[in-house]
Amino acid sequence: MELENSVDPSKTAFLVIDMQNDYCHKEGSLAKQGLDVSGVSDMVPHLMHLIDQAEMYHVPVIYVRTIHEKSTDSSSWIHRMRGKSQADLCRKGTWGSEFYKLVPEEEDIIVTKHRYSAFIHTKLDSVLHTLNVRNLLMAGVSTNVCVESTARDGFMLDYNVVLLSDCTAAFTKEAYLMTLTNISQFFGTVAASTEVIDCWATLNRPGMKMTT
Repeated sequence: MELENSVDPSKTAFLVIDMQNDYCHKEGSLAKQGLDVSGVSDMVPHLMHLIDQAEMYHVPVIYVRTIHEKSTDSSSWIHRMRGKSQADLCRKGTWGSEFYKLVPEEEDIIVTKHRYSAFIHTKLDSVLHTLNVRNLLMAGVSTNVCVESTARDGFMLDYNVVLLSDCTAAFTKEAYLMTLTNISQFFGTVAASTEVIDCWATLNRPGMKMTT
Protein backbone atom coordinates (compact mmCIF):
# COMPACT_ATOMS: atom_id res chain seq x y z
CA MET A 1 0.00 0.00 0.00
CA GLU A 2 1.34 3.44 -0.89
CA LEU A 3 2.38 5.51 2.11
CA GLU A 4 -0.06 8.30 1.23
CA ASN A 5 -2.98 5.91 1.61
CA SER A 6 -1.60 4.60 4.90
CA VAL A 7 -1.39 8.06 6.48
CA ASP A 8 -4.45 9.74 4.99
CA PRO A 9 -5.49 12.19 7.76
CA SER A 10 -9.16 11.35 7.32
CA LYS A 11 -8.55 7.73 8.34
CA THR A 12 -5.43 7.89 10.53
CA ALA A 13 -4.67 8.12 14.25
CA PHE A 14 -1.28 8.82 15.80
CA LEU A 15 -0.49 6.58 18.78
CA VAL A 16 2.17 7.91 21.18
CA ILE A 17 3.10 5.02 23.44
CA ASP A 18 4.57 5.06 26.96
CA MET A 19 6.36 8.40 26.85
CA GLN A 20 6.59 8.37 30.64
CA ASN A 21 9.30 9.25 33.13
CA ASP A 22 10.00 5.71 34.28
CA TYR A 23 10.65 4.64 30.68
CA CYS A 24 12.33 7.77 29.33
CA HIS A 25 13.94 9.93 32.03
CA LYS A 26 17.52 9.39 33.19
CA GLU A 27 16.16 9.37 36.74
CA GLY A 28 13.36 6.96 35.88
CA SER A 29 12.97 3.41 37.11
CA LEU A 30 14.48 1.65 34.10
CA ALA A 31 17.47 3.97 33.77
CA LYS A 32 18.25 3.42 37.46
CA GLN A 33 18.27 -0.31 36.77
CA GLY A 34 20.93 0.17 34.12
CA LEU A 35 18.90 0.28 30.93
CA ASP A 36 20.07 2.76 28.30
CA VAL A 37 17.46 5.49 27.72
CA SER A 38 19.76 7.78 25.71
CA GLY A 39 17.93 7.04 22.46
CA VAL A 40 14.86 8.84 23.75
CA SER A 41 16.50 12.27 23.68
CA ASP A 42 17.35 11.83 19.99
CA MET A 43 13.82 11.05 18.94
CA VAL A 44 11.84 13.47 21.12
CA PRO A 45 12.28 16.51 18.81
CA HIS A 46 10.98 14.49 15.84
CA LEU A 47 8.08 13.21 17.91
CA MET A 48 7.06 16.63 19.19
CA HIS A 49 7.25 18.11 15.69
CA LEU A 50 5.08 15.34 14.30
CA ILE A 51 2.52 15.85 17.06
CA ASP A 52 2.30 19.52 16.04
CA GLN A 53 1.91 18.54 12.39
CA ALA A 54 -0.72 15.93 13.22
CA GLU A 55 -2.77 18.53 15.04
CA MET A 56 -2.44 20.91 12.09
CA TYR A 57 -3.72 18.26 9.68
CA HIS A 58 -6.46 17.15 12.11
CA VAL A 59 -4.98 13.72 12.75
CA PRO A 60 -6.11 12.58 16.22
CA VAL A 61 -3.23 12.05 18.63
CA ILE A 62 -3.83 9.30 21.18
CA TYR A 63 -1.55 9.27 24.21
CA VAL A 64 -1.08 5.76 25.55
CA ARG A 65 0.28 5.35 29.06
CA THR A 66 1.10 2.41 31.31
CA ILE A 67 -0.27 2.42 34.84
CA HIS A 68 0.48 -0.42 37.25
CA GLU A 69 -1.30 -1.06 40.50
CA LYS A 70 -1.92 -3.95 42.83
CA SER A 71 -5.17 -4.92 41.13
CA THR A 72 -3.40 -5.54 37.80
CA ASP A 73 -0.26 -7.25 39.16
CA SER A 74 -0.80 -10.88 38.27
CA SER A 75 1.88 -13.36 39.33
CA SER A 76 3.05 -13.87 35.74
CA TRP A 77 3.13 -10.14 35.05
CA ILE A 78 5.27 -9.11 38.00
CA HIS A 79 7.95 -11.62 36.93
CA ARG A 80 8.02 -10.54 33.27
CA MET A 81 11.55 -9.08 33.31
CA ARG A 82 13.96 -11.66 34.65
CA GLY A 83 16.39 -10.25 37.18
CA LYS A 84 14.97 -6.71 37.16
CA SER A 85 12.48 -5.47 39.71
CA GLN A 86 9.28 -3.91 38.39
CA ALA A 87 7.90 -3.01 41.81
CA ASP A 88 8.10 0.75 41.26
CA LEU A 89 7.57 0.96 37.49
CA CYS A 90 4.81 3.39 36.45
CA ARG A 91 2.89 2.95 39.64
CA LYS A 92 -0.40 4.77 39.86
CA GLY A 93 -0.05 8.34 41.14
CA THR A 94 3.76 8.46 41.00
CA TRP A 95 6.16 10.82 39.19
CA GLY A 96 7.42 7.87 37.17
CA SER A 97 4.01 7.32 35.59
CA GLU A 98 3.70 10.95 34.43
CA PHE A 99 4.28 11.88 30.80
CA TYR A 100 7.83 12.72 29.76
CA LYS A 101 8.29 16.00 27.84
CA LEU A 102 4.66 15.89 26.70
CA VAL A 103 1.69 17.69 28.19
CA PRO A 104 -1.59 16.41 26.74
CA GLU A 105 -4.40 18.93 26.77
CA GLU A 106 -7.60 18.26 28.69
CA GLU A 107 -9.45 17.40 25.48
CA ASP A 108 -6.76 15.01 24.22
CA ILE A 109 -7.41 11.28 24.15
CA ILE A 110 -5.53 9.26 26.75
CA VAL A 111 -5.64 5.46 26.82
CA THR A 112 -4.43 3.68 29.95
CA LYS A 113 -3.03 0.16 29.60
CA HIS A 114 -1.75 -2.43 32.05
CA ARG A 115 0.10 -4.72 29.65
CA TYR A 116 2.54 -4.27 26.76
CA SER A 117 -0.11 -3.92 24.06
CA ALA A 118 -2.40 -0.89 24.02
CA PHE A 119 -5.19 -3.11 22.69
CA ILE A 120 -5.34 -5.53 25.63
CA HIS A 121 -8.24 -4.73 27.99
CA THR A 122 -8.36 -1.03 27.03
CA LYS A 123 -10.75 1.30 25.24
CA LEU A 124 -8.38 1.82 22.29
CA ASP A 125 -10.18 -0.27 19.67
CA SER A 126 -13.50 1.35 20.57
CA VAL A 127 -11.97 4.83 20.30
CA LEU A 128 -10.49 4.02 16.88
CA HIS A 129 -13.81 2.72 15.58
CA THR A 130 -15.56 5.83 16.88
CA LEU A 131 -13.05 7.98 14.97
CA ASN A 132 -13.45 5.82 11.81
CA VAL A 133 -9.72 5.12 11.86
CA ARG A 134 -8.14 2.47 9.64
CA ASN A 135 -4.48 3.57 9.77
CA LEU A 136 -2.18 3.73 12.78
CA LEU A 137 0.98 5.80 13.11
CA MET A 138 3.11 4.28 15.86
CA ALA A 139 5.60 6.16 18.05
CA GLY A 140 7.09 5.92 21.52
CA VAL A 141 8.98 3.41 23.67
CA SER A 142 10.08 0.76 23.81
CA THR A 143 10.21 0.01 20.09
CA ASN A 144 10.66 -3.72 20.56
CA VAL A 145 8.23 -4.22 23.43
CA CYS A 146 5.19 -1.98 23.87
CA VAL A 147 5.29 -0.32 20.44
CA GLU A 148 5.80 -3.60 18.61
CA SER A 149 3.20 -5.42 20.72
CA THR A 150 0.64 -2.74 19.88
CA ALA A 151 1.64 -2.74 16.21
CA ARG A 152 1.24 -6.51 15.97
CA ASP A 153 -2.19 -6.46 17.59
CA GLY A 154 -3.25 -3.53 15.42
CA PHE A 155 -2.25 -5.44 12.29
CA MET A 156 -4.13 -8.54 13.49
CA LEU A 157 -7.21 -6.33 13.90
CA ASP A 158 -6.85 -5.19 10.26
CA TYR A 159 -5.43 -1.72 10.84
CA ASN A 160 -2.74 -0.47 8.49
CA VAL A 161 0.35 0.06 10.63
CA VAL A 162 3.09 2.64 10.01
CA LEU A 163 5.94 2.55 12.52
CA LEU A 164 7.88 5.81 12.72
CA SER A 165 11.60 5.08 12.66
CA ASP A 166 12.69 8.45 14.06
CA CYS A 167 9.94 8.71 16.68
CA THR A 168 10.65 5.45 18.49
CA ALA A 169 13.43 4.27 20.80
CA ALA A 170 14.57 1.06 22.47
CA PHE A 171 17.09 0.26 25.17
CA THR A 172 19.55 -1.25 22.68
CA LYS A 173 20.26 -0.46 19.04
CA GLU A 174 20.01 -4.15 18.16
CA ALA A 175 16.48 -4.44 19.58
CA TYR A 176 15.42 -1.23 17.83
CA LEU A 177 16.73 -2.34 14.41
CA MET A 178 15.26 -5.83 14.75
CA THR A 179 11.80 -4.39 15.32
CA LEU A 180 12.07 -2.12 12.28
CA THR A 181 12.99 -5.16 10.19
CA ASN A 182 10.22 -7.27 11.69
CA ILE A 183 7.50 -4.66 11.19
CA SER A 184 8.52 -3.87 7.60
CA GLN A 185 8.56 -7.56 6.63
CA PHE A 186 5.44 -8.82 8.38
CA PHE A 187 3.25 -6.24 10.09
CA GLY A 188 3.24 -2.91 8.26
CA THR A 189 5.38 -0.09 6.96
CA VAL A 190 8.39 1.68 8.46
CA ALA A 191 8.75 5.37 7.60
CA ALA A 192 10.41 8.53 8.88
CA SER A 193 8.29 11.38 10.22
CA THR A 194 9.45 13.60 7.35
CA GLU A 195 7.96 11.16 4.86
CA VAL A 196 4.63 11.27 6.65
CA ILE A 197 4.63 15.06 6.78
CA ASP A 198 5.41 15.20 3.05
CA CYS A 199 2.43 12.94 2.38
CA TRP A 200 0.14 15.14 4.46
CA ALA A 201 1.33 18.23 2.61
CA THR A 202 0.72 16.55 -0.74
CA LEU A 203 -2.75 15.38 0.23
CA ASN A 204 -3.59 18.89 1.42
CA ARG A 205 -2.70 20.59 -1.87
CA PRO A 206 -5.53 22.19 -3.86
CA GLY A 207 -6.98 19.70 -6.28
CA MET A 208 -5.79 16.66 -4.33
CA LYS A 209 -8.55 14.38 -3.13
CA MET A 210 -8.03 12.13 -0.14
CA THR A 211 -9.17 8.54 -0.38
CA THR A 212 -12.45 7.51 1.22
